[in-house]
Amino acid sequence: MSKTLAKRGGATVCGGVLFAALLFFAAPAWTQTPAGQAPQAVHALAMHGEPKYPADFTHFKYVNPEAPKGGTLRLAASGTFDNLNPYILKGIAAPGSTLVFQTLLLNADDEAFTEYGLIAQSIEMPEDRGQVTFNLRPEARWHDGKPLTAEDVVWTFHTLMEKGHPFFKAYYANVKEAVAENKHRVTFKFNMTGNRELPLIMGQMPVLPKHYFAGKDFAATTLEPIVGSGPYKIKSVKDGSRITYARVKDWWAKDLPVMKGQYNFDEIVYDLFRDETVLLQALFSGNYDFRNENIAKAWNEEYDGQRAVREGWIRKEEIPHSLPAGMQGFAFNIRREVFKDPQVRAALNYAFDFEWSNKKFAGGKYVRTDSFFENSELAATGLPEGKELEILEPFRDQLPPEVFTTVYKNPVTSGSGHDIRANLTKAKEMLTAAGWAVGSDGILRKDGKPFRFEILIQSDAFLRWINPMLKNLKRLGIEATVRVVDTAQYQNRMDAFDFDMTVATFGQSLSPGNEQRDFWGSEKADVHGSRNIIGIKDPVVDALIDQIIVAPDRETLVATTRALDRVLLSGHYLIPHWHVGYHRVAYWNKFGHPAVPPKYALGVINTWWYDAEKAAKLKSVAPAGKAAP
Repeated sequence: MSKTLAKRGGATVCGGVLFAALLFFAAPAWTQTPAGQAPQAVHALAMHGEPKYPADFTHFKYVNPEAPKGGTLRLAASGTFDNLNPYILKGIAAPGSTLVFQTLLLNADDEAFTEYGLIAQSIEMPEDRGQVTFNLRPEARWHDGKPLTAEDVVWTFHTLMEKGHPFFKAYYANVKEAVAENKHRVTFKFNMTGNRELPLIMGQMPVLPKHYFAGKDFAATTLEPIVGSGPYKIKSVKDGSRITYARVKDWWAKDLPVMKGQYNFDEIVYDLFRDETVLLQALFSGNYDFRNENIAKAWNEEYDGQRAVREGWIRKEEIPHSLPAGMQGFAFNIRREVFKDPQVRAALNYAFDFEWSNKKFAGGKYVRTDSFFENSELAATGLPEGKELEILEPFRDQLPPEVFTTVYKNPVTSGSGHDIRANLTKAKEMLTAAGWAVGSDGILRKDGKPFRFEILIQSDAFLRWINPMLKNLKRLGIEATVRVVDTAQYQNRMDAFDFDMTVATFGQSLSPGNEQRDFWGSEKADVHGSRNIIGIKDPVVDALIDQIIVAPDRETLVATTRALDRVLLSGHYLIPHWHVGYHRVAYWNKFGHPAVPPKYALGVINTWWYDAEKAAKLKSVAPAGKAAP
């Protein structure tokens, strides 16, 4: 699922995309509407204050409005796919499959959270935020030429609720009714007031064609191209190993201000490789064009020795961003008996020598993550005070004392590899206090049962980080193993919570809200396919999420999110990993991109363009077969 569904950030489990976080909303324009008067129709919804771009703006500042159209962008991914409908639980969705569809509103990638009209040309909302109305553009069309109408919007809502991924049922839970008032006007009525995020959530709902799915099973996987309304349509599909998207040259939205200078490539091709280890060499060989490098060791050691990099055929860039880092880590499945005790989970963090691994595998470039809302003002710091303390105080009797007395800190070593013994001694003390004891065979046991678990991953890139930890766990008497499985098996097991530990990423936006229920909410812990893979069931967490959703202002939102962060950290639900504040990208030098990138996105697919002059020069100097167009 892509960010067209939601805000920035995301939730992935060892690289498999689940979903992303959405927005918080506050727009004084509506609070000023006199009682009894109809809400004013506006062009955008802003998180706070007014939108950056006025109603008569011509393009976003992070695009090149004169960017040429043409050329091909070739991308690569690992695994396979068997489905072209990215909005259902079954199957593995093809990469890029959301490019076919569009949403009612569109995020501006240089504002924290503002959405502008896309399918909807204007938006109306009453003061109490009890509903939202979208006025659709009459020119909106499906790829087969049929008009996109309010009937499609209402049908989409009901279909996603009934047959879509379980995510949607949770996300739209507070929508009471969807009404097509006429052909181009649709209203979503809510079962509550004060949920400030809901209007924006509905604005980011993908709209699907009712007429196309007539007589079809929406919940079934399909490799038949689906009719959409987006900038691309599917040109060809090959055996789950390649998919090609072609730009819709007469696209109804191409001249809208929100789309000026965007989606410039004539074709976007994804090649899928079964073996992830060959992906980097495939870039150097010219088999695809662009790579966002996630492995620091590869970035530091494997690029500069390549002729294509030395000659400038491949460019390396580190592009700064302002995205919240969220949380990545070795996530526990606390449904497993062995991980039910928070003391045990905390102890295992001492077996991960981050500082040594960071030096060995990442050149010391990573920063350890110690917040679920890392790299943002939402991260808890110091001890709770002020409004945050006021929010936590009613739950004091339900929380560990350290929430109020101790600042969360990950275990630290010198990075030499020699002082891990002190951390393992601490871990042993914690495990002993939790009732675990080492027997004569050196195996840790409790109530006669050995401490044994498996780490499930779908990428062997994490093995270098996992294997040293396995050795440390063995020194504690813990029998831990790692299993690498293919994409389909991995996703099926994750959907069914059939794992002990995995690598998971919980991406966050600058404005958390309803999506937190799917991450940590009790009611989602037993719903297969939800993002609460850890299995958290905590009434305090549930209460804090509810408070975040109805936070009346930014100050309260920040304080409540920090409180939630502090409570989640106290649960020791994972062993935190690391983060960086920039994108590491490498690409064959035949593209252009805006001088000032968007703050909250990388923007390759939608803001870069094919530079024919660079491509011709590259073709003249690179060996035959390299960087083919």
